[in-house]
Amino acid sequence: MPPGTPIREKEIAAQFGLSRTPVREAVLRLADEGLIEVFPQSGTFVARIPYDDLPEAIVIRKALETAAVRMATERMSRSQELTLASIIERQREAAAEGDTEQFHRADEAFHAKIAEISGYPGIWKLVLQVKTQVDRFRQLTLLMPKRMFVVIEDHQAVLERMSARDAEGAAKALGEHLDAVLPALSEQQVQREDQLATRS
Repeated sequence: MPPGTPIREKEIAAQFGLSRTPVREAVLRLADEGLIEVFPQSGTFVARIPYDDLPEAIVIRKALETAAVRMATERMSRSQELTLASIIERQREAAAEGDTEQFHRADEAFHAKIAEISGYPGIWKLVLQVKTQVDRFRQLTLLMPKRMFVVIEDHQAVLERMSARDAEGAAKALGEHLDAVLPALSEQQVQREDQLATRS
């Protein structure tokens, strides 16, 4: 749901065949995670994306994932290399079909697999905790022209460095891939401002 969308617990409960209690519990949990905002007397809404917090989340994610890819490069087996290649292929298929949901799932699988190969799968669990708001933004940027194909090229570059047993090269490629979120953020904001100016 886009930021600012009203959350109507009664409608959600009816949609999923639930009582209001579990829906209320879910709303409270999402509010704790900063995904929903509750305004007394006004209503409950999908939270706005806190753009100012994204750079810090990306820095944390970059530190964790570049450490993981260094270790994964040293440990990766041939079958694991093929698994990463197959995930990238799944991304190509999703991009060709314009399927952002399947593309995002494959993207998650690629990064999670690198953490698994590193021998420290818990790294990905930590990443998941810090990247929630970044993911919301990425769902918007994937709609930008050719963005999915850029991500595929980035992943391919990481895998090529891993296949060459170049741990530092793989870390550099992955770091550049994650850093690219910030320029995409700026571009997305410019496009949004242009759209608002056109409407006015």
